[in-house]
Amino acid sequence: MDGDKPYWFPAKRYGWGWGPPSTWRGWVVVIAWFGILLGGIRAIGSRGHVLAHLAWVTLMSAVLIGIAYWKGEPPRWRWGDDT
Repeated sequence: MDGDKPYWFPAKRYGWGWGPPSTWRGWVVVIAWFGILLGGIRAIGSRGHVLAHLAWVTLMSAVLIGIAYWKGEPPRWRWGDDT
């Protein structure tokens, strides 16, 4: 990513993946994602099939991972020795 545009989701120091958002845009994505996730769970309802809930959570998780992959630091395994 360009030097003047920070990553929304920095890489974790240890392991693979991303840590908490580092910009306000990242926080907006996480808060909106959580709201949509809960809204979908409520829309399915308590009498909804377990597979419907599982499918919704899986879909929403894939969306968040996709956004983090697009706007985050490139993922790779990290051992904590690099900054």
